[in-house]
Amino acid sequence: MELRHLQHFVAVAEDQHFTRAAERLMVSQSGLSASIRALERELQAPLFVRTTRRVTLTEAGRALLTEAERVLAQVRAARDAVAAVQGVLRGTLSVGTEQCIAGVHVARLLAAFRRRHPDVEIRLRQAGSGALAEEVAAGRLDLAFAVRTRPDTDQLRSVPLAAEPMTVLCHPAHPLAAAAASAPEELGEEAFVDFHPDWGPRRVTDAVFAAAGVQRTVALEVGDVHSLLELVHEGLGVAVVPRHFGHKREAAGLASLPLKGTSETSYETVALLPHADATSPAARELMAALPHAGRPAASSPPRPGHGRG
Repeated sequence: MELRHLQHFVAVAEDQHFTRAAERLMVSQSGLSASIRALERELQAPLFVRTTRRVTLTEAGRALLTEAERVLAQVRAARDAVAAVQGVLRGTLSVGTEQCIAGVHVARLLAAFRRRHPDVEIRLRQAGSGALAEEVAAGRLDLAFAVRTRPDTDQLRSVPLAAEPMTVLCHPAHPLAAAAASAPEELGEEAFVDFHPDWGPRRVTDAVFAAAGVQRTVALEVGDVHSLLELVHEGLGVAVVPRHFGHKREAAGLASLPLKGTSETSYETVALLPHADATSPAARELMAALPHAGRPAASSPPRPGHGRG
């Protein structure tokens, strides 16, 4: 099995089209088709279902894709490691992040990294914590800043960055605004503004309410923090969010109260990385710029502006 066969296979799987994949790889379509057929003969299984419009993975193809991505990521890491030993940090650094993650200022961190290592191409993807964890485990991302949503595995490890409790945000005229705190049992009749189900804060909130046996209604589902805060400002619902969201300028004027029954570490942000042996030199260098990474997560309120990214 040759690396180029795996590279060709992954490209076709991503584009779901032989012509587009061939153009991206800058190879002939006939050569790409021959490469895929050679791989299928070696594995003795069809990898794609071909139609006139697109190609889709077979069950065997889906199984191979996960391993092929991991192998190619390890090959890239090996090449980068050799270059790093020679005193050159180059290649690509693929980073994932959720919005407004606590414990790291992503934009500032990446800008400082680029100044130190101008030969490294930086790629950034923003997504929910669940998707980011899968992409790091599959080797599509070098690391990601996310909310802890799963235990560590052989393919995925987490480095603590910060931890904080969840709070309730509501309009200042809302009856809850005068309360010192609120419990999930007291919020069951409220309409909620919340993020998409894959986002870390949504996952934490869903888990808290499920543990309390309270079913809630997410009436307004958004994909960014500013929209969430704007909708709460308009009195269209309440939100349960990490405490640092309430320190944002856009949250000024909203009532903020602790959510009872959540510990100081209910919302924990982490850096997600592959196994230490598979972590790229660029990812290790980026993590080295976070001196607090790996220490016990602090639960104190963040400094103004802390956690934006």
